[in-house]
Amino acid sequence: MYKQITPVMDYNMVALCRKPYHNHRKGCPNWAKKKGCPPHVKMFDKVYDLSKPIYAIWNVFNLKEHVDRMRENHPNWSDYQLKCCLYWQPKARKELKKEIIKFMKEHPDLDICTCPEGMGVNITKTMLSIDEQLEWSPETKTYQVVLAGTLK
Repeated sequence: MYKQITPVMDYNMVALCRKPYHNHRKGCPNWAKKKGCPPHVKMFDKVYDLSKPIYAIWNVFNLKEHVDRMRENHPNWSDYQLKCCLYWQPKARKELKKEIIKFMKEHPDLDICTCPEGMGVNITKTMLSIDEQLEWSPETKTYQVVLAGTLK
């Protein structure tokens, strides 16, 4: 799915990349390692022309269905194990890639930003502005969101 949006800029979003979470006491392991991730990227509004259309491209993954299926197969697993992204993200990413390919056929001149939060975009507020409410922490569904726009 995709829709034109106005990105909600919040440079403090980059701090989420350094926020500790389960088994990652220093935050995201991609920090300073993965192309497109902080601290080596510029802010979204410094890279993309906000005077031209910006689009959110996303997929929705049914996390509840996944957890229920995993619970049947692994009745002794903890909730953390049942929701572990290692088991559902590959399928969700494949679905998102299909959405991106479909979008790019219609908008071949636009550039895809795969880590908008790392570039200072508040995705939760941005998606809420188009009536898509992300769950924190996800219980029933998860979203994967990329943005597309014209480079400056």
